[in-house]
Amino acid sequence: MIAETVCSAVSAAGLGIAAVTAYRKRFLAAARIAAYSLVPIGLVMTGVVEWAADTAFSVTAWAGFGVLGAAWLLFSATRAVERRRGGTRKERKAARSAQREAVAPAASAPSLGQGTRPAPRPAATPRSGAADDFSDIEAILKKHGI
Repeated sequence: MIAETVCSAVSAAGLGIAAVTAYRKRFLAAARIAAYSLVPIGLVMTGVVEWAADTAFSVTAWAGFGVLGAAWLLFSATRAVERRRGGTRKERKAARSAQREAVAPAASAPSLGQGTRPAPRPAATPRSGAADDFSDIEAILKKHGI
């Protein structure tokens, strides 16, 4: 009952503002304000406000919202896992069959070609005094094969 009173007061105030706006010869803005101010009273008259108030104070309705939230979480989690795996079941099946076709029937290793390694870089020639500063670093890098 309080919600209906508040909605009626908001509509009356909006219609008053629309009247003042129309008096200032801004008829388009006044019509828009009047339209917005009629929405709350229309919601009261159709019963939406009463339904919303009943829903807001209903334990069953809040439990339903909780179930909907859990369903949304499950759906989003399964979508995230599906994306990490590489798509749908049909896409994974196609990828597996393509992988089997990449290997020749009598071969023991995939026939995809030789693996490529980056070519080793030639050793840089030391220039001047700056190269002496980095000799320790170069020795460590050579020791690790970099």
